[in-house]
Amino acid sequence: MSSVVVSGRSELSLGELPMEGWMSHLPCALWDIPLYHLAIPGSHNAITYCLDMNDRSPVDPMQPDMLQKLDKYMKPLIRPFVYKWSITQEYTIKQQLDCGVRYCDLRIAHRPDDSSTDLYFYHGVYTTLTVETVLMEINEWLDAHPKEVVILSFSHFLGLSQELHVQLITTIRSIFSAKLCPEMEELTLRKLWTLGYQVIVSYEHSIVSSHSDLWPHIPYWWANKCKAEALIEEFERRKQQGRPGGLFVTGINLTEDLKYICTHPTESLKDVVLSTYPTLLSWLREQTPGFGVGSLNIIAGDFITESHFVPTVVSLNEKLLKWPL
Repeated sequence: MSSVVVSGRSELSLGELPMEGWMSHLPCALWDIPLYHLAIPGSHNAITYCLDMNDRSPVDPMQPDMLQKLDKYMKPLIRPFVYKWSITQEYTIKQQLDCGVRYCDLRIAHRPDDSSTDLYFYHGVYTTLTVETVLMEINEWLDAHPKEVVILSFSHFLGLSQELHVQLITTIRSIFSAKLCPEMEELTLRKLWTLGYQVIVSYEHSIVSSHSDLWPHIPYWWANKCKAEALIEEFERRKQQGRPGGLFVTGINLTEDLKYICTHPTESLKDVVLSTYPTLLSWLREQTPGFGVGSLNIIAGDFITESHFVPTVVSLNEKLLKWPL
């Protein structure tokens, strides 16, 4: 069994820590390292486990025109394909957090022709759960795990007016209250624990400049590739150019186009992800967190409970204990 040595004591591999509380179980040598130098597991399109499966939801307007037309006139034939390629996570948000996810990619929308101000998540179609419901679930989980920190990235806003942005920010503040971490330079676990901060909210909209308790959008390296080898090649190219200075995400999520989906009728996104995870995780094990030119920070994936994805990411932090930053 692999182990790391901290202060002369042999400890379990970080990948063997209890994932529901891995931050609180990290060796104290990592408590003063900035979060943007740690390896942090993330969930790409985190809220797709509750997509509307009853055909009540239209296909979201970000999908290709051809798909929207096919769905309109051939819904019974097209919808199964939409669902198979839109679901990126099968576990609920609390289950994902229990599994060790600490970054959530949240894509927010107001459903068309909805007279209410309710907001939902979307990917292909809209979710049944509202944004407020999911945020309350996250807050409940944080209450039970006071030393865990989550990074919530609100982005890809669809159909939100300025008034709905204001409402969403008000909801975020109301739910997380004193847990919200404002922009700060000393972003370490020790500092966050001392101040009682547990939630970092990044917000991909210009309104963020008026709110000191919100962080600007966190850069997301999206390779836009459908093959693991091509994705790795793209990330290696970006690594040579240097990492962003603060928090940033490397998304090891594959992207399939409409042509691929139509020519592989028996496959699903999960089939593709599981077939490529061995290659992607083999590459991931060779990566290093920290502030070096080629270092990684947050690593987000699909179906994060599969193939030991989360423990693989968490265990990368062992390298910070063995080598100087």
